[in-house]
Amino acid sequence: MAPPTNSELNEKREKNCIAITSERKYFRVGNTWVKRSLRPYEWQKHNGYMHIPLFNTERVLNEGACLLFLAQTGIPLPKVLACFEDDGAAYLVTEYVDGVGMNDLDAESQAVVAEELQRHILTLKKLTSDTWGEPDNMVLPPYRIMRKSDGRPWRMRRRKQKDLVFCHNDLSMNNVIVDPSTLKINAIIDWKYAGFYPPEFEFPFYQRLGPSVPLDGEVDDVDLLTRMISEDRE
Repeated sequence: MAPPTNSELNEKREKNCIAITSERKYFRVGNTWVKRSLRPYEWQKHNGYMHIPLFNTERVLNEGACLLFLAQTGIPLPKVLACFEDDGAAYLVTEYVDGVGMNDLDAESQAVVAEELQRHILTLKKLTSDTWGEPDNMVLPPYRIMRKSDGRPWRMRRRKQKDLVFCHNDLSMNNVIVDPSTLKINAIIDWKYAGFYPPEFEFPFYQRLGPSVPLDGEVDDVDLLTRMISEDRE
């Protein structure tokens, strides 16, 4: 049986399923938000080839573990209701967070939000560890590295000191949900690549529009980060 296209899957969306991407299904039921990884039979054909999501279930489980770990820090986060794996798919169930993406605001409003966001980043930097990765010791490379990697999990040696800090690793404007009337951050979302890493991993992608990868004209830090990884990789 040929793999489906994204259009074919979206034409057959279940009730309350609001979107299907090449890697996830998203559901909203009232004030509940559900993110689930795709099962293998849902992997899709792109440009004639099947797209196989790297660390497909692991990234969803990683996000749930990070949200639970950070729940008492005061950082605005979606509240986790459940996170589990079933029948080849991982589910993350949270409260739905109202608001708009930071990317939908004008430049002046974005600057206001950035001030609050920087305070939350400082809170993250105060969380330190000598062990790479998320609280359950899963080490998943950030997307800008993962897209150029061999797709294998990282096995890292423990550091000699607690000089790793907690990083979001995907801190783009569209992952910051804001109350448009007060400009207060309602939630920072999408922690699937988060965990303890050298502070250089937390690049301020929220300072401009676009994804969490280097754009044309920006410094590409992937080689630098890859060298830092190689020093501790088993």
